[in-house]
Amino acid sequence: MCGIFGVHGHTDAVHLAQLGLYSLQHRGQESVGVAVFDEGSARVVRSMGTMSYGMASELDAIHGQMAVGHTRYSTAGSSTIENAQPVFVRSRGGYIALAHNGNLINAGEMRQELEATGSIFSSTMDSEVLVHRLAKSTAPTPDGRVAEALQGVEGAFSLIIAIGDTLIAARDPRGWRPLVMGRLNGSVVFASETCALDIVGAKYEREVKPGEVIAVENSGMRSSFPLEKKPLARCVFEYVYFARPDSLLFADGSVDRARRALGRRLAREYPAPGADLVFSVPDSSNAAALGFAEESGLPFEFALIRNHYVGRTFIQPTQKDRDAKVKVKYNAVREVVKGKSVVMVDDSIVRGTTTRGLVSLVRAAGAREVHMRVSSPPITGPCYYGIDTPTREELIAANLDLEGIRKHLEVDTLGYLSLDGMLQSVPDGPHGFCHACFSGDYPTPPPTDPDKLRFGCGC
Repeated sequence: MCGIFGVHGHTDAVHLAQLGLYSLQHRGQESVGVAVFDEGSARVVRSMGTMSYGMASELDAIHGQMAVGHTRYSTAGSSTIENAQPVFVRSRGGYIALAHNGNLINAGEMRQELEATGSIFSSTMDSEVLVHRLAKSTAPTPDGRVAEALQGVEGAFSLIIAIGDTLIAARDPRGWRPLVMGRLNGSVVFASETCALDIVGAKYEREVKPGEVIAVENSGMRSSFPLEKKPLARCVFEYVYFARPDSLLFADGSVDRARRALGRRLAREYPAPGADLVFSVPDSSNAAALGFAEESGLPFEFALIRNHYVGRTFIQPTQKDRDAKVKVKYNAVREVVKGKSVVMVDDSIVRGTTTRGLVSLVRAAGAREVHMRVSSPPITGPCYYGIDTPTREELIAANLDLEGIRKHLEVDTLGYLSLDGMLQSVPDGPHGFCHACFSGDYPTPPPTDPDKLRFGCGC
């Protein structure tokens, strides 16, 4: 999961990209970058961490009418400046900048083929494979080169690419990761989520369709569908956790409404009779907890306070980082939970380390009973399409049954939303979604050699 942003034809493209990345910061906090194009020249600024004052100051000195931005969360590949995006090169057709959200499951094989013919790589990102393929293409147009480079590519990719003075957006045929298009005073804007369009004042027009390649030039815009059509496999976890609640996903589905529906369904499937109140693990489960409270008739309270100067623990690159962030990220409100039977609603449990620490916090604040409710099913398998769950050994639900998880978390009761309940609650459900991490039903054959995923873009 990463955040990508692109703008074509705006005199303040640099600062629009900067604002867009601020609103997509929840999709990645390891590195950030912006490539700027202006009348044949181009420059890229990249930095580790989030969009900072120092990087913003650097961007103030750059001008251009086209920009591509990226904020990174790594699924594989080391967290280094070499792996920061956009990938930026100069080729025979001019400068190329590429921002990628997703994960290519056959990147290892493609990389070996390219290296066998003399290609030299400077990173461990699968995204760099696409740049080499672009450079080798002999198609006469920039979007033709993109279409040619994407032939035979398997896995998840939402892409924003600048080639010369052309801005291109492309999405894999299964539509795993979101990508939307908007307009602002005659310019065209692409972004991972509609919240990034909102912050720059762009009017949302539509999503980039699965399998579509859109090229924007000074002379206009053209769309094509050069990739083989495949069954939809939109990532349902975008609705559960990844996306911001103020965004629209996958052809206008409200994230906030989806999460409230998940919470209401959870309350019907796993009620907590006798409980005094409901609270969320902020912030991604706020809407689900509200839905649970509405359906169950229990009051919703703010029992956990989140330190907003600490990033999302799930997308930290190492377990050590995640453990440290939990300790400084949350605190319980003693006056709310003391002596009470409480329902703690979270959107998901991946490794269980964060949840167990939070339960301990709530009990230390005096809660009489803690009933854990989860607005998604147990995560039992790795994701090969852009989520950092590469091995079953890291997943608590792959190694313990429901009672074992309950005992490990030290909660009085535990309830997960069913797979059917989740799929029936999200907009445009229940069909057309990837739920492999919950069900084991993978839209593509899992890689025979998972180590090849180490050539990961970290998106």
